[in-house]
Amino acid sequence: MIRKGMKLYSILFGACPKCHEESMYVNPNPYALSETLKINDECSHCHTRYRMEPSFFYGSMYVSYAIGIAFAVTAFVVSYNIFDSSLNTAFMAIIITLIALIPVIMRLSRNIWINLFMKYDKNLVKK
Repeated sequence: MIRKGMKLYSILFGACPKCHEESMYVNPNPYALSETLKINDECSHCHTRYRMEPSFFYGSMYVSYAIGIAFAVTAFVVSYNIFDSSLNTAFMAIIITLIALIPVIMRLSRNIWINLFMKYDKNLVKK
């Protein structure tokens, strides 16, 4: 069970890494493509600033690469081994998977990156 107070909650749902009370993003839907990376300046509940420095989220590119590789390997294994497809079809599955999941990968990488530097503070939660 994933619940507030766990890093995984903030990573999967894009919640504020300090209080988990609201989304870090202007629009919680990653497929609203014009707003995929639009992030609030701060949490309205605990006033945590999401951009600690101007280029803070550049580091999430490294995380994005790892997530992309994980999705690509998964797509390959499922396509090639489980559905017994040809090698060309398996590579097409990788390409389609990565293109379809670009917004999700970008959000997940940012969520993981910010959660590496901030931790949940149970004292900030509404009682």
